[in-house]
Amino acid sequence: MGIISWIVLGLLAGAIAKIVLPGRDPGGLVGTTLIGVVGAFVGGWLSATLLDKPVDKDFFDLATWGAAIGGSLVLLILFRLVFGHSRD
Repeated sequence: MGIISWIVLGLLAGAIAKIVLPGRDPGGLVGTTLIGVVGAFVGGWLSATLLDKPVDKDFFDLATWGAAIGGSLVLLILFRLVFGHSRD
């Protein structure tokens, strides 16, 4: 998969992570979107490194989506823990 595919996957993974963990985030829509993109890259890297399952095969591969969404969820939770649950 190319870099553009990972960015698109990250945008979709960020949206899915937001649906799974609803609520107001300190970064709003832009923050959640960036978390999704970074989470896709982090999830793919962790899957390839720790689980020895490379996810760069195909855009519609279930392992690729699972890694991207999982990475986005982890980053969204960490972001909320560090910066708070709501915007002031």
